[in-house]
Amino acid sequence: MNCERIESELIGYMDGRATVRERREVEQHLSACAACRARVEGLRGAWSLLDEAPATEPSAWFDARLRQRIAAEPAPGLMSRLAGWVPRPRLALATLALVAVGCWAALAPRPNLPSPVALNEQEEFRMIKNMQVLENYEVLKDLDALNELQGN
Repeated sequence: MNCERIESELIGYMDGRATVRERREVEQHLSACAACRARVEGLRGAWSLLDEAPATEPSAWFDARLRQRIAAEPAPGLMSRLAGWVPRPRLALATLALVAVGCWAALAPRPNLPSPVALNEQEEFRMIKNMQVLENYEVLKDLDALNELQGN
């Protein structure tokens, strides 16, 4: 177990809230790590000082004054209740920008692309006749014998 993990479990270990397994792990680490043992001793010293400090009691009128201050607070009005529903400025701006870009994209003029032209039968036959050459183009392109011929 490393020192960072022990540090997060020290308080539970020292006040008795740690499980048996956690206590065993902490104790094993403390037996091997002098720095963590020193940290535990420092914490025990601080806790003993806190135990010796006298507990301060609130004044007899503390509760009454606190209740009086709470009663003096203004009750939440309609606007403060609706404030949770009002969108934040950044969110409102981002939503407005998204809507504006969406409208622009929907209403933007489309480029006039030529419509597909129907091929006549002769052109279709010529394309189909040469299809085998097109299928073998990759093989022909990588053929070493052709590359040598091009070099001469």
